[in-house]
Amino acid sequence: MPREIKAAFVQHPCGEDRNANLEASIGGIHQAAAQGANLIVLQELHTGLYFCQQEHTQYFDWAESIPGPTTAALASVCQQLKVVVVASLFEKRAAGLYHNTAVVIDSNGAIAGRYRKMHIPDDPGFYEKFYFTPGDLGFTPIQSSLGRIGVLVCWDQWYPEAARLMALSGAELLVYPTAIGWDPNDNQAEQERQRDAWITSQRAHAIANGIPVISCNRVGFEADPSGHSAGIQFWGSSFIAGPQGEILAQATIDQEISQTVSLDLDRSDQVRRIWPFLRDRRIDAYHDILLRYRD
Repeated sequence: MPREIKAAFVQHPCGEDRNANLEASIGGIHQAAAQGANLIVLQELHTGLYFCQQEHTQYFDWAESIPGPTTAALASVCQQLKVVVVASLFEKRAAGLYHNTAVVIDSNGAIAGRYRKMHIPDDPGFYEKFYFTPGDLGFTPIQSSLGRIGVLVCWDQWYPEAARLMALSGAELLVYPTAIGWDPNDNQAEQERQRDAWITSQRAHAIANGIPVISCNRVGFEADPSGHSAGIQFWGSSFIAGPQGEILAQATIDQEISQTVSLDLDRSDQVRRIWPFLRDRRIDAYHDILLRYRD
């Protein structure tokens, strides 16, 4: 397997036309491939609006099977361009059983594997527990032609346990399809604190595990259809960080873009030699991590 890959994210706004959203993602894939990318990450639920701002059963109609129409369209592109794509879909597993699922499509068009989002939020504007069953596939890297990809989704990105378990299972990089943004009613200082915390958290996962991180977020304003909130201003800022948390590429808060950088996967081994966090873990003393809270 090649040890150097060219990784990219595709950041774009989403509208009501689901076909147009998919075409925007595919257009970004073509743009990234033209830049030399062979691993391309799409944002969370990239074929539609972020429907979880309200609880309404009509949105279950947006779910699809895997394999299904979106994976078929992306598989054709992957096969044509010889790229690996990480896509994010609303999966219909069975009647009444749905997941927020990321799928890795390999360069031959085959589905290399899937990851079902494990941490499901339930906050104002992010009512995901109404729609998504928590994942049941665990924190297992997906083997692709480019290496072992540790795929996690959005809310998962705040949990160091998830990143660590992926790394302990041999993930060579972490990938986070994301949909996160501001409440427009928050002042600028609060908005900046939230965005900085989001970036810092994921850079810390790269550092603590000695592997690169790719985080892909959407941009644009999406209104709350219920009118109960001010909607969400997605803050973009998609980025790629190296194994010491160094920012290698980053988008702005509002641009539609695909951006590509080279990642040397062998560098992780060098970083782990000088920062041997895995060696020095006190696994004999971490039993209380299994508690909800230590009273």
